[in-house]
Amino acid sequence: MPSVYLGDFPEPDRIEGAPHPRETAQLIGHEAAQADFLHSFNAGRLHHGWLITGPRGVGKATLAWRLARFLLATPEHDGGMFAPPPPATLDVPADHPVTRRLAALSDPRAYLLRRGLNETEKAPAQDILVKEVRKLKEFFTMAAADGGRRVAIVDSADELNTNAANALLKLLEEPPAGVTFFLISHQPFRLLPTIRSRCRELRLTALPARPMAEALAQAGAVIDAPEAMAELAGGSVGEAMRITNLEGMALYRTLIALFGGLPRMDRPRLLAFAETGSGKGNEPRFDLALTLMDLLLARLARAGTLGTTPPEACQGEAALLARLSPDPWAARQWADLAQSLSARARRGKAVNLDPAALLMDMLLRIEETAGTLASR
Repeated sequence: MPSVYLGDFPEPDRIEGAPHPRETAQLIGHEAAQADFLHSFNAGRLHHGWLITGPRGVGKATLAWRLARFLLATPEHDGGMFAPPPPATLDVPADHPVTRRLAALSDPRAYLLRRGLNETEKAPAQDILVKEVRKLKEFFTMAAADGGRRVAIVDSADELNTNAANALLKLLEEPPAGVTFFLISHQPFRLLPTIRSRCRELRLTALPARPMAEALAQAGAVIDAPEAMAELAGGSVGEAMRITNLEGMALYRTLIALFGGLPRMDRPRLLAFAETGSGKGNEPRFDLALTLMDLLLARLARAGTLGTTPPEACQGEAALLARLSPDPWAARQWADLAQSLSARARRGKAVNLDPAALLMDMLLRIEETAGTLASR
């Protein structure tokens, strides 16, 4: 059997169709987090562990690589009278040797801890295994090329299995000299409390429409309706890239039109939507269809609870939300349904249920709930 290499597979921390975070020139937004780190650096109180948290796709990995570039490219000094002034920004020139080496994953002072091959070394692992943390530990035993700073980026810490998390904790408890850890986490509450307690947190939030559009343009994606995309993607650049690549805006408009027929959906439209993602290789579109259905149900629950509709993600959505979820009682029905359908979708995917059958079942349950609300 021919040898299998990790490089034979897509990078697990790269969004399809977008540049890798280490290749992204600028971080759009998140000025407070950047200022917090720079202040700690200039004050000589740089913590050895930084936990970068926030929703998926808002720029956490881009920030981690930006901070790594800054640390490795900024000269160390003893604070003497001839020391340079403290840096005012985290910017590092695009032609700086550190920038080029990090982009190529060839800098001897930086280590990227992410999912590798599984235990059989024949396919990508679903988690970060303890053997990958052992490689990180071996990296630290080697002397740095110039005796200066070193960095380790964990993308993402959420993917550490139990043994790997415990192994990383030991490194955080007794950090090697000159090493700074950057742990990326989408769900920090799932991490070991002891890992969280040994890191200083930099929390990122969802991006508003304008900066998100700027970040998308930097990644090579141009959108016509940034406000609608910000609503649909929840302020996440990564999610917006996924929606754009899979034509998710059109898919959501189709879903709104389908819900427009409730309490009884148009049968040809229902059947057509149920076929979304069917067929080999269409799993990403199927996953997006599930995400958009979950999002629409959540927006229905929110509208009824608050008594007002959120900014539209597409034309006609506000009127639909107001009609289907006019009060808190209706909102509760949609919220309960969203929870049960989400659990059902996870079970269906786990047992490889036919995508069309799963979507059909979910749509019929939505129709049933709408009929119950209409008969009040």
